[in-house]
Amino acid sequence: MNNTLIAGLLNAQNQNQIALRAAVEELSNWVEQRGSADIADNVRCALATLDENLEFIRDGITELSTSGRPRT
Repeated sequence: MNNTLIAGLLNAQNQNQIALRAAVEELSNWVEQRGSADIADNVRCALATLDENLEFIRDGITELSTSGRPRT
């Protein structure tokens, strides 16, 4: 596989992860509104891992996308 294809696949996976994160956040808000603040907090803590890794993933995709290209 070439780096452009790998970067494209990782980008699509990252977009899916962002969409799933948003959906789970909405569900945690719904759960909290119904009185389960502890569960909502647990979900948000788990979602924080996605946030922490987002920049690293984006940087990796950028690096793969630009590797092999002449630097200007």
